[in-house]
Amino acid sequence: MAQLCTRGRYNCPALPPVHRADQLALAGLLCGVHTVRCGGHLVSGLHRAPLGANPLGILVANVLSPALVKKEQGILLMLGTYIIPAALACLLATTCLWDSVPPTPPSAGAAHSTSEKFLDGLKLLVRNKAYVILAVCFGGGVGIFSSFLALLEQVLCVYGYSNEFAGLCGALFIAFGILGALVLSLYVDRTKHFTEAFKVGFCLTSVVCVAFALVSQLQGQTLALAAICSLFGFFGFSVAPVAMELAVESSFPVGEGAAAGLVFVLGQAEGMLVMLLLTSLTVRRAQPSFSTCQDGLDPLDWRVSMLLMAGLSVLFSCCLVLFFHPPYRRLQAEAGTSTSIQDGCPAAADHMPCLAESP
Repeated sequence: MAQLCTRGRYNCPALPPVHRADQLALAGLLCGVHTVRCGGHLVSGLHRAPLGANPLGILVANVLSPALVKKEQGILLMLGTYIIPAALACLLATTCLWDSVPPTPPSAGAAHSTSEKFLDGLKLLVRNKAYVILAVCFGGGVGIFSSFLALLEQVLCVYGYSNEFAGLCGALFIAFGILGALVLSLYVDRTKHFTEAFKVGFCLTSVVCVAFALVSQLQGQTLALAAICSLFGFFGFSVAPVAMELAVESSFPVGEGAAAGLVFVLGQAEGMLVMLLLTSLTVRRAQPSFSTCQDGLDPLDWRVSMLLMAGLSVLFSCCLVLFFHPPYRRLQAEAGTSTSIQDGCPAAADHMPCLAESP
């Protein structure tokens, strides 16, 4: 519904991306549940599946919504259709999930949790320099992505691109993003180069964002725009699971749910600010003959807004490259716990010193 309103088809005001409260809750829950049930690291296959399901749902809605909504009355049909999978998921979660933990702990870290209490964890997060830098910069990236998807049609229609083409660009953005997240997650699973992969991916995303800001202001660049949106999603979405891993690593022993959830909370808050800022910088322009905007008003000039979006992306990338140097605290704790257990010191798993054997 928010996508339809921001696209201006029914003369609705643009909605900031604060309607995703369910995503904020699920992002935190997934990280905490994964550690308890699966062990290991957040970028493993079992964690990529729920992370990938969210953009996959957006992709399906991006393609299905225009087909269902031909007139204003079709909105009720669209909402009724989307209620079916939501109700099915609610039913399965209610009837099939009963236990909070598995019978056998999957790892030493899952068996011996050291997570801080929620309020104590928040205090530690605020004082954690590496985590604050990650939360602000990656949260800004999440905000830019939300604004990009919500405003894509309004930006492209000014220069004669159709609603169908804008929907295609959005679908390519998400589809290639899922592919990029899969590829980069497999890479960091094997190499453990979380920080390096995250910085390179974020910088490449900024380069593509600059390219979109320039090419979107030109006519007749359908192939170039489709390729740019594909690369934008490929590099941008790929860093999301790695960012969740780094959030947990740099904030350990804070709970995984609080560490990952706060990043998305900041992302949605920054997204609201970015969208309000981008829309406030637009000006009305005399409607040219090639415009396809359908809101009944003169199209907006998005040139300054797109340059600002690109500038923010570059600024966040520079901050990450220069100032973000996180320690892998959870990896070190997991390695220490496993080594202690293998050496025959079970007490070390509970962070108790081993007593020397009597001669």
